[in-house]
Amino acid sequence: MKKATVKTKSIQKAVQTTPPKLKLKEISEIQSISAGTALVSGLSEAQINELLSFKDGVIGMVYSLNEDGAGVVFLSNADNLKAGDQATRTGRILEVPVGDELLGRVIDPLGNPLDEQGSISSKKTRPIECPAAAIMDRAPVETPLQTGIKAIDSFTPIGRGQRELILGDRQTGKTAIAVDTILNQKKTGVICIYCAIGQRSTDTARVIEQLKKGNMLQQSVVVVANGENEAGLQFIAPYAATSIGEWFMLQGKDVLIIYDDLTAHARAYRQMSLLLRTPPGREAYPGDIFYIHSRLLERSTHLNEKLGGGSLTSLPIVATEAGNISAYIPTNIISITDGQIYLSTNLFQKGIMPAIDTGRSVSRVGGEAQLPAYRQLLGPLKLFYSQFEELESFSKFGVQLDEATQQKLNRGYAIRFVLQQMQFQTMDVATQIAVFLAVNNGLFDGLSNAQIVKAQNAIGKILHQRFTNIVNKITIKREKLDENTQKTLLSAFRQAIQSKEMK
Repeated sequence: MKKATVKTKSIQKAVQTTPPKLKLKEISEIQSISAGTALVSGLSEAQINELLSFKDGVIGMVYSLNEDGAGVVFLSNADNLKAGDQATRTGRILEVPVGDELLGRVIDPLGNPLDEQGSISSKKTRPIECPAAAIMDRAPVETPLQTGIKAIDSFTPIGRGQRELILGDRQTGKTAIAVDTILNQKKTGVICIYCAIGQRSTDTARVIEQLKKGNMLQQSVVVVANGENEAGLQFIAPYAATSIGEWFMLQGKDVLIIYDDLTAHARAYRQMSLLLRTPPGREAYPGDIFYIHSRLLERSTHLNEKLGGGSLTSLPIVATEAGNISAYIPTNIISITDGQIYLSTNLFQKGIMPAIDTGRSVSRVGGEAQLPAYRQLLGPLKLFYSQFEELESFSKFGVQLDEATQQKLNRGYAIRFVLQQMQFQTMDVATQIAVFLAVNNGLFDGLSNAQIVKAQNAIGKILHQRFTNIVNKITIKREKLDENTQKTLLSAFRQAIQSKEMK
């Protein structure tokens, strides 16, 4: 009994002398819940983008703060939650895993794997919302990002660090251009990120399969928030993908990111905002709809050498309705980006692929990054092609044309056909320059479409077999084509086109 009494006294003494350690835990409850959003009471110390935990492992993100509580968007299925359920702060701002471990993986915006290849082993994370690089930290856009698509690399070139919008109606080939651009980066070392927002699962699976067939998945990261996912997950997807790309950029690497598409992103944001009682503006979008895209796309840049010289090039995709590029979301994003590639439904229906309307497409930066040999040839070609389109419109009135005018029309038709290109048939920049040199000098005049296809193939073969020194001058040394070089190439190309194989 004495031993027990002594033990009890020692325990009491220890309790009295040990100060209690108090830990403040803020717990609130759901006031109302609707379609992936909730109003939560309390949370006086919560921060924007802070993660909240609910029962059954459901997670949410603080979207807005007010006097009575917070507006929350769910990032996982919340069908089992109801008003009165508790919400607990985690104290963590929403982050996404980053690092080389993500290459070749398909993930959701939270970093959870979707490809059945096991968990992501990266221990490095980065907040999904990061400030854009300061002006003094940026460098000029000077290096081209070749898409392998002649109509883009010639008329609307893209530079590394640029933001070039791709827009057009549904089913006009917007995603096809983005996928071809990724596939063309195979030998360039450019890291590619494809971010699917609000797409059908079958469409996303098709893109992933195309990247696998092109052996580009191991050089890419695919971030997926499909249409069946919560609106909150679709909203954070492009920011998470950009944070992943920024990590590579800060390592001195060049990155290409595709947002497919920002129209679905804007709709997800409108849905969240209306459910959480944000005052609606034009077309029911909230007043800050411009800001959510501007702060996203401003993160694309080319860093100066002091910060490693990396770049982040973005190709946002926007869907139009009936070709209306003056609608609210398209005009917003056009004003943020450095140019746009417009896909025409009329051209698509005529079988012109890619259906790029060269008159309504523009690149405000990429021309500065274009190879000198390309700029040398494309100046006269652009002028000739614009005159051809006017001449073509005039010729439709049925007027009788003289021989010189008819010759101009024939060359214009040849240029138009040269600009056509089927998906997955990208062309290296040296061959593109050689082909435009040939068409500029009339080597394709009078040839049928089938013969022009053969002629392009022959030119590419001859160029890489017999003129590797000229290819190096064009692409590596970035030199123009002098007069003697042009004559040498044209002579070789003319002989190939006039050979028996072309007949």
